[in-house]
Amino acid sequence: MHELKLTSLFLLVIALLSPCAIHAEPTSSAKNVAPSAEQAPSGSQQPAQPKNTLLLTAGGNHAPLSISLMEFRALPHVTITVHNAHANADESYSGVPLAVLLAKLDAPLGEKLRGKALASYIVASGSDGYAVVLSIAEADPSFHGGEIFVADARDGEPLGKSGPFQLIVSDDKRPARWVHNLVSISLQSAN
Repeated sequence: MHELKLTSLFLLVIALLSPCAIHAEPTSSAKNVAPSAEQAPSGSQQPAQPKNTLLLTAGGNHAPLSISLMEFRALPHVTITVHNAHANADESYSGVPLAVLLAKLDAPLGEKLRGKALASYIVASGSDGYAVVLSIAEADPSFHGGEIFVADARDGEPLGKSGPFQLIVSDDKRPARWVHNLVSISLQSAN
């Protein structure tokens, strides 16, 4: 029995002095706090995104493009009235067609959208982690009749708690792919 206690004590000492225990990072009360919009999480590969910007990415072929709210408002806008099934009301949104934003990433649109390019898709993500997927053909007006755009105003006013950016997919019967507080649009390929 005495040998069993010594063996257990020896294993406990070894476990406490193992490299994992010796090199463990000190704990900090700030470690469990979520990073703010201005700071990147430790170990993150991307710098923190400034507040009120929209990040556009396209795999490794194009450098990320960050568009400020002021730059966004200078882009050509469309206004469309859609039915919001959640609110059971018609709402008028103003924003930039998704195809215009994708063109800034040299996305294959129009005549270039064929063959392998049709396996491209878009991931639109909100600040809360909510994300939706669209095919590139849905975003191309030469393929799809509905409006998909990034809104910055509803009924003539800024979006408020839903913004500053919101993805709107006009032909969806339910607004499940309408991403509130949109922060990024990523063009990707299934190939």
